[in-house]
Order: sequence, then structure tokens, then C-alpha cells
Amino acid sequence: MPVYEYECKGCQKVFEVHQRMADSPLASCPDCKGSVKKLMSMSSFQLKGGGWYADGYASNNSKPKSNGESKPAAPESKPAAPTCPAPSTACSGCPAAAADK
Repeated sequence: MPVYEYECKGCQKVFEVHQRMADSPLASCPDCKGSVKKLMSMSSFQLKGGGWYADGYASNNSKPKSNGESKPAAPESKPAAPTCPAPSTACSGCPAAAADK
């Protein structure tokens, strides 16, 4: 069940409430019965470990296929330099302005 954080406008108390997603938000403080507002809290959701991307599913360096053959690596290509639509002295530090010179 998610935990929601509220702040009372009357007593300035910040408190947490376990609520289902389908429940309507609280309207009053459980202590002073003042009006409350729902706060945006930091999520406790974290991704840990290597994950599928770090395990090689998204790279050319994946494990060889079971029949002993592997795909040849694709040639690396350098991305094209960005072009500056309106070069001026104001964008002298811009990589696109430097590429146009």
C-alpha cells in the first residue's frame, strides 16, 4: 500500500498516511482538523544491480550463440557535427558554432 505525505495548513504538522491508490486524498488533519495539502515526496524506488542492459543484452559483446557463431561487430561511425543555424559571437562557446568554422 503506498504511503502519502500531507502537511496541515493549520498546525504545520507533516505526517504520512498509508492509503490505497483508489482512496480519496485526506481533507483534514487528524490532530487539529485543519485543512491539509498532499506533498510530493521522494520515491523510495531504486534500481540496483547490473540489470539487463549491463548484462550484455544491448551490446555487440553479448555471449556467443549456442551454435558457436557470433555476429561480426558493426563498424563504428562518428556522429555528424551539429550545425549552427545562426552563428554569432554570442554562441562562441557552442560546439555547433565551432564546427561551422
